[in-house]
Amino acid sequence: MEALILEPSLYTVKAILILDNDGDRLFAKYYDDTYPSVKEQKAFEKNIFNKTHRTDSEIALLEGLTVVYKSSIDLYFYVIGSSYENEEKCRKASTAGEHGGAVLGCG
Repeated sequence: MEALILEPSLYTVKAILILDNDGDRLFAKYYDDTYPSVKEQKAFEKNIFNKTHRTDSEIALLEGLTVVYKSSIDLYFYVIGSSYENEEKCRKASTAGEHGGAVLGCG
C-alpha cells in the first residue's frame, strides 16, 4: 500500500472559532472554502459545539477535521485543522488564542 505523503504547507489551520456558552459565534475566521457560506459555517459550529461542550477531552475528529478546543468560563476556543494535521500544532494555536482572550478581557 502506498503511503500518503502530503506537500508541506503553511496553511495548517483551516479555521479559528470562539463560541459563547450557548454555541453562538462570537468570532470566526475560516482560511479556506471548506464551508463557503455563512449558513454552512454556523451549522458546522453548532455541530462542533454540541459534540464538545460536555466533554473533558481537548481533541476531536469531526467531519474529517481535527478539532482542538478549550473552554474558559463561558467561552469555547476552537482551532480546526485537516485530519492529517498534527494536533500539537493546533493545540499551541488554541492556547495562544485562549491567552489572547484573557488579555482582551474575554476569559
